[in-house]
Amino acid sequence: MSHFLPSPYIEATGVGALPHTDPLAAWEAVLSIFPHIPFVPTLPNRGWNEQIVYNDSAHLPGRSVVEGRLYSDTEKDLSSEMETIYLDFLEGRVAPYGSDEEHASAFHTMMRHPPGKCDILKCQVTGPVTFGMQVTDCKKRPLFYDAQFADLLGKLLGLRAAWFETEMRKRVSAETLVMFSEPYLASLGSSVVPLDEESVEQALLDAVTLLKGAWGIHCCANTDWGFLLSLQPSVLSFDAYMLAKEFLLYGEDIAAYLESGGVIAWGIVPSDPQVYSRESGTSLFDRYASIRLRLLELVPEQRVDAQSLITPTCGIRFGTEKEAEAILRGTAALAERIRSTYS
Repeated sequence: MSHFLPSPYIEATGVGALPHTDPLAAWEAVLSIFPHIPFVPTLPNRGWNEQIVYNDSAHLPGRSVVEGRLYSDTEKDLSSEMETIYLDFLEGRVAPYGSDEEHASAFHTMMRHPPGKCDILKCQVTGPVTFGMQVTDCKKRPLFYDAQFADLLGKLLGLRAAWFETEMRKRVSAETLVMFSEPYLASLGSSVVPLDEESVEQALLDAVTLLKGAWGIHCCANTDWGFLLSLQPSVLSFDAYMLAKEFLLYGEDIAAYLESGGVIAWGIVPSDPQVYSRESGTSLFDRYASIRLRLLELVPEQRVDAQSLITPTCGIRFGTEKEAEAILRGTAALAERIRSTYS
């Protein structure tokens, strides 16, 4: 059952990655731009240890890295490692699944310099489906196609997510939000890279079982939005700049989700600096206004505005730090303009 957030009323926040290599500079930039809903960034440009999937792989049974390729050495007997994860999950023992500074430098910086006051503190963890589709066994077969690993990964990432949440809750009295990065959910319904819907649902539900606060899903590719909305995440985050038309095809599902208290994070600000440079505050406002107009055919105006967040389309890894911070400031400015226009 989801823990729904207080209505954010078109506040702004970021998604995940930043191009910074100094974790303190990255965290200070986020706090200054998004004081109400700061997000703890990931910093993949510091090295492969902080890239998506790698940064959450420390406790993977059989973990091996050869020439930059992460895989599970399934030729070994992994039963003891797997059993430990199952037992820790059943007993809610999250302490062993924390992240060190080598894999989450900005998060550890946040722990030393927590926000003095905010409404929501947000972080992100690799989702179990994306993890299981990117990491393979010895034969280069995605782990998610192994029934035992498909069952295990949700629990493993759930323990890790609960550790992040526990550490955030120690440092703020605000709401906490753990987002699961799931770009591989684009494979739902695909005949080329098929995913079993039942396994996906169970993995995601396992991943959030130990959380006490809010959780969400970020998917920056097109997928079965009705299925994701039916899982009732506290927040559904997506690339509204490119995918609004496809998303709005699920009008009845969107309406039911918003009415139940769910929040949609509209990724309307391009995270690619080159694309962002071709837009303006007015062009992005007009793009959002057209989406909002369509939503008003389905949901009362007050509900639409109350249950919306404004974000970049995805994490900002490429470009300079200056360009990334310009995108974040543009996101905050756009949210302010939307609020002032429709309040």
